[in-house]
Amino acid sequence: MKVLVATEKPFSKVAVDGIKAVTDAAGYELVLLEKYTEKSQLLDAVKDVDAMIIRSDKVDAEVLDAAKQLKIVVRAGAGYDNIDLAAATAHNVVAMNTPGQNANSVAELVFGLLVFGVRNFFNGTSGTELKGKKLGILAFGNVGRNVARVAKGFDMEVAAYDAYCPAEAIEAAGVTAAGSQEELFETCDIVSLHIPATPETKQSINYDLVGKMKKGGILVNTARKEVIDEAGLIKLMEERTDLKYLTDIKPDADAEFAEKFAGRYFATPKKMGAQTAEANVNAGIAAANQIVDFLEKGITKFQVNK
Repeated sequence: MKVLVATEKPFSKVAVDGIKAVTDAAGYELVLLEKYTEKSQLLDAVKDVDAMIIRSDKVDAEVLDAAKQLKIVVRAGAGYDNIDLAAATAHNVVAMNTPGQNANSVAELVFGLLVFGVRNFFNGTSGTELKGKKLGILAFGNVGRNVARVAKGFDMEVAAYDAYCPAEAIEAAGVTAAGSQEELFETCDIVSLHIPATPETKQSINYDLVGKMKKGGILVNTARKEVIDEAGLIKLMEERTDLKYLTDIKPDADAEFAEKFAGRYFATPKKMGAQTAEANVNAGIAAANQIVDFLEKGITKFQVNK
């Protein structure tokens, strides 16, 4: 079996070494395509591989057409909107993600952004504290649960809403279950987004929803930029000078946000959620293990296409 690691933004050496240890133990050949600059390089590399590991690299119908022997593709990370799931299914290719492997990394980033935000971007003026504030978590998966864990260390009140997670499961984690996402926005000082980009969620964080937030509300987005209705949020922040928006996914309208909302808006230069050494290693090795488990035992636990 041949496994391709195709990463325009490469894994760390430690992660690659860990991946190789897993594939070597299984008797598989590992091939690396790192820092590639042309799609043609990827199309050539996939021609004879049985499995592939990617990060933010796009696997579309053209790539799948070229990958005649491909049986499985694993996105090392939680999000998988860079894989064309319908095309993967049509090509009989199993697509997986590695949920939970970078959850702590993202959760810690949320609080890095929040401390930066409530202290007025460290500009020397008096800010506020997180202690005693109510944090709303929209989606209570692996990342959401880690955000809740860290929030308790700040002595925050924590609530969550997840359309696919029973209220009982949220309450069992010591978190208040909101009855709806509208209620979450209405009752929380801060809302942290952890929803995927799907047809239902795209641009769902809009003028009306965010407008329900309390005075001084803060919206944090470490999920996907597509879930934000940027025009609606800009309109709202123009009207409500008390709101802040903090994100690690630079909006399409970044320049407009930065110009109009200095001191109330911050975006990291690039997506930072999984940018830790630990998350890099964890996700890469998990992807390799999932490939071996699938090819040897048919395990499809983390399959995201049907």
